[in-house]
Parts: sequence; C-alpha cells; structure tokens
Amino acid sequence: TRGTVTAFSPFDARADAEALRKAMKGMGTDEETVLKILTSRNNAQRQEIASAFKTLFGRDLVDDLKKELSGKFETLMVSLMRPAYIFDAHALKHAIKGAGTNEKVLTEILASRTPAEVHQIKQVYLQEYEANLEDKITGETSGHFQRMLVVLLQANRDPDGGVDEGLVEQDAQVLFRAGELKWGTDEEKFITILGTRSVSHLRRVFDKYMTISGFQIEETIDRETSGDLEKLLLAVVKCIRSVPAYFAETLYHSMKGAGTDDDTLIRVMVSRSEIDLLDIRREFRKNFAKSLYQMIQKDTSGDYRKALLLLCGGDDE
Repeated sequence: TRGTVTAFSPFDARADAEALRKAMKGMGTDEETVLKILTSRNNAQRQEIASAFKTLFGRDLVDDLKKELSGKFETLMVSLMRPAYIFDAHALKHAIKGAGTNEKVLTEILASRTPAEVHQIKQVYLQEYEANLEDKITGETSGHFQRMLVVLLQANRDPDGGVDEGLVEQDAQVLFRAGELKWGTDEEKFITILGTRSVSHLRRVFDKYMTISGFQIEETIDRETSGDLEKLLLAVVKCIRSVPAYFAETLYHSMKGAGTDDDTLIRVMVSRSEIDLLDIRREFRKNFAKSLYQMIQKDTSGDYRKALLLLCGGDDE
C-alpha cells in the first residue's frame, strides 16, 4: 500500500491496552499516549487492542475514548477505531439520516471507492444497520443525481482490460452529442458511460473527447449540468483520472479559506491513511505548491493537530 500508517512492530496488544487504560484512568487524561498509540497502529492492530482492552478490564475502549476525550480530537480517535468498511457505512448512514442529506459525503465515498469496496460497504451496511443502503439512498435523493448514485452502488464497472479504440471513439462521440451538440443535455448518456465503463477505457475516452470537441470533459460537465449531479459527475471524472489527486483537492478545499471543514478532513485522513496517503501528499505538493503537513499545521491546533500530523506522516517541503 501507499499508506502512511502500516503495521507497527514489535506489536503487543496487551501492553497497548494497559497503556491506554492507564492514560484514561483517574483524574485527567494523558492524551499524548492515546494519540501516539492509535495513530501508529494500523486498523487491524487497533481492533486487537480493543479486544485486549475488553478482556483485561471488562470495558469498551471506544466508550472510554468517548468519555475521556472531547471535540474534534475525540471524533478523530473514535474514527480511527472503526474498521474501514464500517467507517464508510457509518459515514453514509449519517449522511442520509435526519433532516437534510449530506450529498457531499455520498459523492465523495461513492465516486472514489472501487467496485469491490462498494460491495463490501453495502454488505456491512446491511449487517450493521439491518437496512439496504440503496433503498436508504434512493429514499433521500432524487432525479439524475439519484440515478448516478444508484449506478455507482451497483458497482458493476467494467473490469480493466484491453481498451477497444472503436468503443472509445463511439463513447466520446456519444458524450459530445449528449452535451455540447445538443440543446439541453442528455444526462442519461453521461450517467451510463461514466458509471459503467472501465477506468482505462474512460481515460482514453477523455483524451478522445478533447480531440473531438476541443474541451476537457470537466468543462462540458460544468456547462451542461448543475447542482449535485454536476458535483458527482466531476468527482467521478477526477477519480477516474487519479484518486490521490481527487483527495488532495478535497483536503485542500477542507482547509482553504476561513474555517475548516473538519468532518471532511478527518474522513479523508482516516480513510486513506492505510491506502494512498503518500500519493495524496505528493499530489497535494504538486498541485497546491505547499505541503499537506504545513496546511494541517496552520489550520488545526492542540492534540487534534498532533494526531493529524502523525497520520500525515511527514512533511514534503
């Protein structure tokens, strides 16, 4: 993997559990110990620590973290304790529960996860919440945005294999006719092609599209669609081009300007820390002329900042 967090060695789940209990027992909490342990063990090891914690003390580690910590630091530590698919399922559940839907979370997760990951998330959602994720999402969304989400939830994108240049040409022409050449837009064509073709095929389609139309596909989507559908289609295109570049941009926007979108910052740092955070850091440096490390340092504070910087795993000066 290209993650910043890998299996810690030598690992001793019991010793970590004891250190965490000691850090949270009695008056005051030793936050430093908590954040050092949880950011330097991978998720599988954190699950072992939680299990040892329960065996040794008859207590739930996550419950103790929630009791002893607060604010964004608490959210970050509790997030680190969730296994990957449960983490995504939990984020999706919260995005569609209660008043108003958080379209941003639906877009980010469903545009960036692989078909295999989406299948896992749906399964875990069913186990954890005894509900069908697709039913829940269709109940809370509508129109073409809903249709694109449903296509992505099927997770039936063509597997990557040889690219058929004839089909590449055909898809590029179809997209051109469905957008730039048409009065109004045939969204269905964009949804089908962007939601089902393989990654390597679509990369060729984007190149061919540029040759035929003189536009980047992103420019066309920007002009021809709007609102949540536009954001979702753009996220899909960006992830087809480069998932790390997509997340670098997501992180940049979570901290740029006044105020920080901490939910997004935590979600991306936690969910990518064992997958491709090294690549995300590289894209961040390349595209925004500053390092992710420096931006986190400037934008956050306290134990929350310390923990995020440890997850970040280094500065790309």
